[in-house]
Amino acid sequence: MPEHDLTTIPRDRHLLIAGPTASGKSALAMQVARAQGGLIVNADALQVWSCWRVLTARPSAAEEAALPHALYGHVAPGRSYSVGDWLSDVTALGSQRLIIVGGTGLYLTALTEGLAYVPPTPPEIRAEGDRRLAEPEGLGQMVADLDPTTRGKIDVLNPARVQRAWEVLENTGRGLADWQAETPPPLIGPDQATRVVLMADRDWLVERIARRFDLMLDQGALDEARAVLPGWQPTAQWARAIGAPELIAHLRGELTLDEARERAVIATRQYAKSQRIWFRSRMKAWQPLPVG
Repeated sequence: MPEHDLTTIPRDRHLLIAGPTASGKSALAMQVARAQGGLIVNADALQVWSCWRVLTARPSAAEEAALPHALYGHVAPGRSYSVGDWLSDVTALGSQRLIIVGGTGLYLTALTEGLAYVPPTPPEIRAEGDRRLAEPEGLGQMVADLDPTTRGKIDVLNPARVQRAWEVLENTGRGLADWQAETPPPLIGPDQATRVVLMADRDWLVERIARRFDLMLDQGALDEARAVLPGWQPTAQWARAIGAPELIAHLRGELTLDEARERAVIATRQYAKSQRIWFRSRMKAWQPLPVG
């Protein structure tokens, strides 16, 4: 990964770095931290889990020891962890200069645009939502049940978004859009940070994704999957790590390693595509930084 010109990055402001998976975000964050100082803060929803380091491309133990890092691998499987939890953790870091880096668009937009309070969903409503979504026409029916304002604002083809909106309406009697209309001020406003989003050449990124997954296998990703196999729960938050379901399937004898690798690489490319869509649609004010 080439070194970036840092002369345009002010030292006296927070730095927010977004970008698709495998685009070099962590390398840039460490380059800035070495040159300018600052606490590197994770904004990747998959890198918070303690059970994954290699498979989620967390900084290595040596990298974390060499430079100040926060909110990496600090959540144990079995806990729930939301964007609100993450914002609370960022708030607790205090007033020091932060270098916030990650590919979870929801985290980054909540950080810079504010996050509405929505009452937590009771387990019984979550279970009912899971049951309904699993029905043959479940997604379409849940979309139809939403209030019109919310239905017009969310991605109705995204089952997780639809189920979340349905659960909020079922639990509170108010649409998710109504709750979001009461969004408080952001934790870090536009005047407090330099905001960059890495814009990767597609072919370059596809090649890097494949090469990086091979490196993950060499560095022990399969061992990480083997360690969680006894308690594997495919619907758990921590189990959403890209490549984890495929490696688990291999360990269970359902896929060869080559098949698992191929499917994991495809899943990673699809994830990168969804990230780029989010950045283009929701983070237009961020400064683009071409890579590749």
